[in-house]
Amino acid sequence: MMPEKEEMLLYRIAITLIPGIGHMNAKKLISWCGDPEAVFKKPKSELLKIPGMIKLLGRDVNFKEILQRAEQEVIFVRNSRITPLYYYDDDYPIRLKHCVDSPLLLYYKGVENFMQKKMLAIVGTRQASSYGRRVCEEIIKGFAGDDVLIISGMAYGIDSCAHRKALSYGLNTVGVLGHGLDRIYPMENRSMAVRMLKQGGLITEFMSNSKPDRENFPKRNRIIAGLSDAVLVVESAKKGGAVITADIANSYNRDVFAVPGKVHDKFSDGCHLLIRRNIAALARSADDIRYSMGWEGPAVKKKNQADLLKRHSPDEQKILSIIAEKTRASVDDIVIICGLGASKAASVLLKLEFEGVITALPGKLYEIRK
Repeated sequence: MMPEKEEMLLYRIAITLIPGIGHMNAKKLISWCGDPEAVFKKPKSELLKIPGMIKLLGRDVNFKEILQRAEQEVIFVRNSRITPLYYYDDDYPIRLKHCVDSPLLLYYKGVENFMQKKMLAIVGTRQASSYGRRVCEEIIKGFAGDDVLIISGMAYGIDSCAHRKALSYGLNTVGVLGHGLDRIYPMENRSMAVRMLKQGGLITEFMSNSKPDRENFPKRNRIIAGLSDAVLVVESAKKGGAVITADIANSYNRDVFAVPGKVHDKFSDGCHLLIRRNIAALARSADDIRYSMGWEGPAVKKKNQADLLKRHSPDEQKILSIIAEKTRASVDDIVIICGLGASKAASVLLKLEFEGVITALPGKLYEIRK
């Protein structure tokens, strides 16, 4: 007799094993039936009434064999101390949950809880150049101490560089695998993967005994994109997997960045293509990404504001402080709070605008120019 928690996991795994089901149809079945266990206990005649299920379940689907395989996986999960992340549970990565094709079930080992405010995926070619590795390291070094989670795909080249440098500079890093957690591919990354379990983690939608087959990697790429706030492509050919990841990220409304390279360099073609198509913003440093993402911490913002105020008169400082506090401040608010009177406040605002310190927005709003 299985513990209740493992029995729930049994059916959650089993539903993903129905031939041709896919994650979207699995979610539809669960929505109609109430939970995964009900899918296996309802009469098949009732399941066939669910729209779209005749094609999937009309043929001979052996639920008994499916449950036997799921039971093997439950044992593997238990013995390997893997954390299953189920789509309808609170611990499922919230960013990924909002993606239409997110996996119903993920398998995870590590210490990261995916609640970070800053999550950056770094991807690129397996054939990374010395230039690509150097830029990758410089950007990650620029985030040291900044509480940014680095996500990548554990592949040779830029992926491995991103994970290793994140570990070196004290950043947590999560590897998204294109196979099960019963192996590490490539083998050379095994020692790195062990370190990542204590400084990030490993995550996959694939069960044990899933090999790193070619068709798995586009599926892995969507998870990399979905977990992240932004994706950085360091080096990639025009048709590289990193460009695919960037396109997926763009479809998820994630920010995309790309590192420029030499005009005739094959493994900068993908980056240049993304920039040219306005999918990616050009990124040369951590500061470029930090600025675009608004990732400056409170301490940095306060220092920047203090530096800004030092350069201005007391009246200008009053108005700049009000705008900085509110991010965007209306003329009426500025006049009321600053105590300078409407005429004087208007004069100071005009001077600051001419100097390029503030920007006038529609609706008589002002913000500090970035």
